Amino acid sequence: MERERDGFNHDDEDDYKKSDGGHQRVMVEEAFKDTAVPPWTKQITIRAMVTSFILSIVFIFIVMKLNLTTGVIPSLNVAAGLLGFAILRSYTALIQKCGFLKQPFTRQENTVIQTCVVASSGIAFSSGTASYMLGMSPIVAGQAEGANTPNNVKQLSLGWMIGFLFAVSFLGLFSIVPLRKMMILRYKLTYPSGTATAYLINSFHTPKGAKLAKKQVAVLFKTFCFSFVFAFFQWFFVAADGCGFSSFPTFGLQAYDKRFYFDFSSTYVGVGIICPYMVNISLLIGAILSWGVMWPLIEQKKGDWYSAETSESSLHGIQGYRVFIAIAMMLGDGLFHVVYMLIKTGTSLAMHKSEKKQSSQEIGQKYSNTEIVNYDEQRRTQSFLKDQIPNWVAFLGYVILAAISITVVPFIFHQLKWYHVLVAYAIAPVLAFCNAYGCGLTDWSLASNYGKVAIIIFSSWVGLDNGGVIAGLASCGVMMSIVSTASDLMQDFKTGYLTLASPRSMFFSQVFGTAMGCIMSPLIFWFFYKAYSVGDPEGSYPAPYGLMYRGISLLGVEGIDSLPKNCVKLSIIFFCAAIATNILTELLRRYETKYGLCRFIPSPMCMAIPFYLGAYFAIDMCLGSLILYLWRRKNKQKANDFAPAVASGLICGDSLWGVPSAILALSGVKAPICMKFLSSSVNDKVDAFLAG
Repeated sequence: MERERDGFNHDDEDDYKKSDGGHQRVMVEEAFKDTAVPPWTKQITIRAMVTSFILSIVFIFIVMKLNLTTGVIPSLNVAAGLLGFAILRSYTALIQKCGFLKQPFTRQENTVIQTCVVASSGIAFSSGTASYMLGMSPIVAGQAEGANTPNNVKQLSLGWMIGFLFAVSFLGLFSIVPLRKMMILRYKLTYPSGTATAYLINSFHTPKGAKLAKKQVAVLFKTFCFSFVFAFFQWFFVAADGCGFSSFPTFGLQAYDKRFYFDFSSTYVGVGIICPYMVNISLLIGAILSWGVMWPLIEQKKGDWYSAETSESSLHGIQGYRVFIAIAMMLGDGLFHVVYMLIKTGTSLAMHKSEKKQSSQEIGQKYSNTEIVNYDEQRRTQSFLKDQIPNWVAFLGYVILAAISITVVPFIFHQLKWYHVLVAYAIAPVLAFCNAYGCGLTDWSLASNYGKVAIIIFSSWVGLDNGGVIAGLASCGVMMSIVSTASDLMQDFKTGYLTLASPRSMFFSQVFGTAMGCIMSPLIFWFFYKAYSVGDPEGSYPAPYGLMYRGISLLGVEGIDSLPKNCVKLSIIFFCAAIATNILTELLRRYETKYGLCRFIPSPMCMAIPFYLGAYFAIDMCLGSLILYLWRRKNKQKANDFAPAVASGLICGDSLWGVPSAILALSGVKAPICMKFLSSSVNDKVDAFLAG
């Protein structure tokens, strides 16, 4: 699933962004006119890089845990900017008291830290360690029970994972650099997440904003401590599988068997606070529709629709319905958004093309003369045009990196030939542009959808006998990495534009963050992989997207004949339903504005996730939404100010307990207690057995 956007409606931001076509009218830069902007070489400091490295490890742990549990990942930009500000402000204040401060902490340095952290944690998402890479492994291949030949299975190892990420993750940066002025200055794309992040960083570096940030950090630290201690407390009761608070039958044992229960996860309560209300409600609707209605009805057809001897984890049994109906909904949702975004991009470009064309030089002249709409835009544009990244550097970098990748990727995956990778790199810049442009309009990255399309195309092209499953999954990594990093970089350019951070400092901090992500993401994944049974649908880290991505690749090489009875019909129905739901949403958004009914249409992509996993995490997230709703009813301003800090603390504390927990598991240390819940009849049998 795509990373979720920031779900908050900051009231103060409305004052900041009185927009007219995306331009801020309030003179924000007036507050900083007496503050010198450091050159780009001083915006990237050693202290900023050290802080970025520390925070990157923390955030990669968080993203990896979320990836390996449900795959729902909220926007962590706010937390990255806030923690970066807190750490360096504390450090510089201490050094200043000692009289050794040589360079003050600036908003440009804060932007560099946020960019690095988000870039590295973004690699943890797009690296596919919990999706397409895991889908290659024997663990997931054994669950799929199809195409398990040596040519279609690949053992995971740190060496090739890190090498592959280095080979494919940097091309997206070079593919989009030449378009930065067109996207930011000519088309004035909003990039809502980048704009909101810039707003926060700008506010942190004013006296009022710094005071609020200090309070937010204090709240974050308190909730972090609570979440960490609560996770530590829960560990004492999980001596074996099925034990502990995470197996508490909140709504009864029958509901628990259908995966309806609250599992006391602070992480997903925090994620629920951050994600928009409709995301969480969509998850719950999907869980009720699937585990509450559909799966019980299909299970009654056991022996007719599928063999009674088939194991529950087999794709030829009930698991096939769970996985492929979910895949159909995701593909329907993804296909709609890809086509819709292409149409929207083409329409928008046609509108711009019909206007008077301007060269880059004319743009610079326009923004330096009397046509400047305000002081903010003048200062930002001058800063943005100051440190240019030559286009020839971007073109040359892309060609050189593509040549290296075309050589290296077939060496890692012999199923992919050099011409397959060449075709991918010929198409990728166009898709990267479309994704970056669409992200600027809607704040929604479709990187994973482009990756799924690549799986089907290349797996079909290579074929089953030639290792089409691995080829499709590897091509997903090639496409996803380019498309995802391109949109992330353009978001950062927008943030840098609004904070006067140099495009060069943004580019190099993104490169540094990407390099950190290429190394740390596989290492942290390996930590989980060795400590837990990653990929086990009944385990703590089911990694649902591993099986789903392999299922998409199997569709590409095997077709639909291998699926259980009526699975294809149901999948087609849900595929069409996903497209119809999105069309209805867009029609209501466009033509019905009185009641805002489009807000109440559930998201098919979100509904699809519980089809495989169940409702437990959706209940956690809905509790987070309920907390935020009640808090806003009581004090909306306070909720908007501190809810991101509370959510970040809950996520960080619970996620970071995974480190000592994994160390204990690797050391063979078990919890002392098993807290388990039994029905009265089973309990009587246990008592009778013990008495006998």
